[in-house]
Amino acid sequence: MVEQSQCPKCASENIYHDGSLWVCPDCAHEWTGDEAAAPAEGVIKDANGNILADGDSVTVIKDLKVKGSSLVVKGGTKVKNIRLVPDSANGHDISCKIDGIGAMDLKSEFVKKA
Repeated sequence: MVEQSQCPKCASENIYHDGSLWVCPDCAHEWTGDEAAAPAEGVIKDANGNILADGDSVTVIKDLKVKGSSLVVKGGTKVKNIRLVPDSANGHDISCKIDGIGAMDLKSEFVKKA
């Protein structure tokens, strides 16, 4: 097992070993020491750790406010035919079209694979 020095999700150095897992109390991320310290380049995962691909369908896991508008994307909304944008400067790595709202970008941490 590799000795960890920081959380791969939030880069916090406040981590501890619990049984076979490493735990970050700051962001509640848990991982095994066998995983790489940083996620693989170009791999985008959903909130449950499933790898996403272009054309997948996802479900929004929590209510999301649409910036600059009074609209809200409700938790449970299904989004079909996503497009991945891994090198986005604003951290939104999914581009999609949501019925009733239109084209928008989402962060993969707020969706799960459908």
